[in-house]
Amino acid sequence: MTSELVQRLRSDLDSARFTVTTLTGLWGDEADAALHRNERVPALRALARRREETGAEASATLARLFVLGLPVQREELEAALPTLGADGAAQLELVAVDDTEVRPLVDLRPYSFVDAAGAGSWWIVSDLGELALGRPLGEEHVLGVGGASMTLSGLMMQTPVGSVLDLGTGCGIQAMHAARHAVSVIATDISKRALVIARLNAELNGIHNIEFRHGNLFEPVRGERFDQIVSNPPFVITPRSEGVPAYEYRDGGMEGDALVEAVLRGAAAHLHPGGVAQLLGNWEYRVGQDAFRRVGGWVDGTGLDAWIIERDVQDPAQYAETWIRDGGTRSGTPEFEHLYTAWLDDFAARRVTSVGFGYITLRMPLAGSPTLRRLERMHGALGSNETGLGIHLAAALAGHDWQVVRSNEELGLAQLAVALDVTEERHYWPGAEHPTALMLRQGGGFGRTVRMDTGLAALVGASDGDLSVAAVVAAIAQLLDADYLELLDELLPRVRALVDDGFLLPPA
Repeated sequence: MTSELVQRLRSDLDSARFTVTTLTGLWGDEADAALHRNERVPALRALARRREETGAEASATLARLFVLGLPVQREELEAALPTLGADGAAQLELVAVDDTEVRPLVDLRPYSFVDAAGAGSWWIVSDLGELALGRPLGEEHVLGVGGASMTLSGLMMQTPVGSVLDLGTGCGIQAMHAARHAVSVIATDISKRALVIARLNAELNGIHNIEFRHGNLFEPVRGERFDQIVSNPPFVITPRSEGVPAYEYRDGGMEGDALVEAVLRGAAAHLHPGGVAQLLGNWEYRVGQDAFRRVGGWVDGTGLDAWIIERDVQDPAQYAETWIRDGGTRSGTPEFEHLYTAWLDDFAARRVTSVGFGYITLRMPLAGSPTLRRLERMHGALGSNETGLGIHLAAALAGHDWQVVRSNEELGLAQLAVALDVTEERHYWPGAEHPTALMLRQGGGFGRTVRMDTGLAALVGASDGDLSVAAVVAAIAQLLDADYLELLDELLPRVRALVDDGFLLPPA
């Protein structure tokens, strides 16, 4: 019966055109932006104006109930969900119903995305947020699609694979994304409620290749290996002290950044050769200790390739404020000050000076020892990545694998081509004949910028896929009246770096 009810819900949501585009059309871009700041008044005012002009609409009723978290009249919900009805919604535990009024028990909203397979859209159920609850979140709260979720789904490599593990699935969003390029997905979580909601989301959106398992970290998949692991783990560094809520969706129950270390170290035992693990994480900077030295130490001995990118750093006070507010506790209250003190005491006990946030990509080599160890700080804007960074990451890893096994002689014989998103900039002092700076810029990927000299600029400019690297360098050496072999030795390491970063593409 439950499955039939879910299908009725899906049909009604589809008939109501309950989509991201529809919601934005209901209340406009400004109100939409306000909702992202947890303010619903502009959206409510827009819905009231629209109701006066057009009368009750199914999409507006559903938006008020499930997105804004406010009650609606029973007859309005019956009209918005004509095949499911209010009683069917109650059986699915989406709403609580009395004789005349219906109030929401969950958040249900549309979600849209673009990936390698094209544009897509789903409906996502999660627990009500603090805006609808009017109070801080409960510790068993199941989070919907937030900023971290979208970051990880964008990072996810989308190369077709046989098996994927989504570790800590939450509402199931990463498992659902993975299901688009995997034969099968196993999604785990320590929260039984999260698994109930994730199953509902998969069924609601017609996704049938996900298996859900209950348990902590890798326990539910002991002895199993996968082609890909994705994880938005509960990485938030939370004080282990009385009165501090431990939210299941973000707090792994370990001290400091030990949870991220555990996931990173544990991945090796669950990857097939060639398999990739991708996760988000926090890491602590401590007095006298660089965070990247610690994170690099977590990788040592695992046998894994590692590419770790730090995107942001916060001081302890900023970090504490961010996550206290995330739980729904407002500034200026005694509760906020109690939690703030607990966070700062916890950081002080480990002599933490700041906390980094970033992306971790790990890979089990197909054979032999690891060949990739990149730990980078990239605290700037990314390039243009409508379909996410996952495609770029996969291409960059493929480029690295191509160049790392080639000798300098073999690299010299290769015919490389400039990636389509790469542009060159030249800067001149006013009136100068020659440029003072030559810059190579990446429009997609991580939006990298590489400073070039004349030789490298000439090499990149001539890399059209027809001429070999050696032939181009020979022509440049003749033009610059330089020694060919010396110039080749100088440029080849830089060519390897440009291949690693996706500026230059290997032969197809």
